[in-house]
Amino acid sequence: MAEETTVLKEYREHLQDEADSAFLYRALAKVEPEQARRDVYLRLAEVEDRHTAVWAKLLTDAGAAETPVKPSARARALAWLARCFGPGTVSSLMLREEGREVKGYLNFSRTVPSAAAQDAALRLARESAEHAETLGAVIGIAGEPWHRASSGGFLRNVVYGFNDGLTANFGLVAGVIGASVAPHVILVSGVAGLIADALSMGASGYLAAKSEQEVYEHELAMESAEIRLMPEVEAQELALVYEARGVDRVAAKVFADDVMRDPERALAEKAREELGIGEQHSTPLRDGVLTGAATAIGALIPVAPFALLPGNAAPWTAFAIAMASHFGVGAARSVFTGRGIIRSGLDMFVVGLGVAVVGYLVGTAVASLF
Repeated sequence: MAEETTVLKEYREHLQDEADSAFLYRALAKVEPEQARRDVYLRLAEVEDRHTAVWAKLLTDAGAAETPVKPSARARALAWLARCFGPGTVSSLMLREEGREVKGYLNFSRTVPSAAAQDAALRLARESAEHAETLGAVIGIAGEPWHRASSGGFLRNVVYGFNDGLTANFGLVAGVIGASVAPHVILVSGVAGLIADALSMGASGYLAAKSEQEVYEHELAMESAEIRLMPEVEAQELALVYEARGVDRVAAKVFADDVMRDPERALAEKAREELGIGEQHSTPLRDGVLTGAATAIGALIPVAPFALLPGNAAPWTAFAIAMASHFGVGAARSVFTGRGIIRSGLDMFVVGLGVAVVGYLVGTAVASLF
């Protein structure tokens, strides 16, 4: 019975994942300005509906009660982000999700006792792989995303910058409190930590994005030279790529030759198909400013109460809002990790508490030496 319960639970998890995907593809279609991409998102949503029906039938066939499936809180949050900041903020996460589904279905097919569930899992793994390639083509990412990690771009920079500023400055403020200094000293130390951390993270974000951009530019320059110097070889390589994707050999050669007649189109195609380099939606300066600003906002949280509240109210308020913020940023990180919101939030809550305790004890110990 325990084994059956475990299997049914996994059925429900897959059912929820597919329902969330259908909901999100429709949400992306609503905010996508390009008609071609809207059509792709809507077609993907229809296939996800069929996947949802497969898992619903497996559940009912196994004797489980039929219950309506609603979008999860995570799916609704992502849909809201897509509405506020555009489909590009969520589409890369959807690509990673499709890749995760491929791996999950393959693993599930090896362990589930039901032959019907095994067949369904393998079929859905193949369709999810096709979804991943389709979505990757839409957003300009080639390759198999179930073999790679996919970042969240804009959202990732915001969440991790905010997390770094909050945690680092919370530890600093706790340490200064432990040293039993005057409130204005705590405020000055916190503001100095905020500025230093924001500048450091902003510079790191800028340099990382700059390095990545330079690598892309170098690869593109080399590819451009190869197209100019050895077009026949490059055409053969491109034809092989199309063949690997299931295109007939003759058709692949015709298509590759047609692409190679336009050097700019050829470079874009080679970059996407061979190098996995899609259209760049950001710049190093934007990434640096975004990361630095998110870090500053996170670092401000444990400092602000000392500028606004008197006496003993400030430390306790700073502790309360910093701990609540740690839980919140942990929950936000679940968007990238795929873990549960509560569990991820509690993990960060414990990390924040540990940072506060260690910072306070270190500050107390250092103050006792003088």
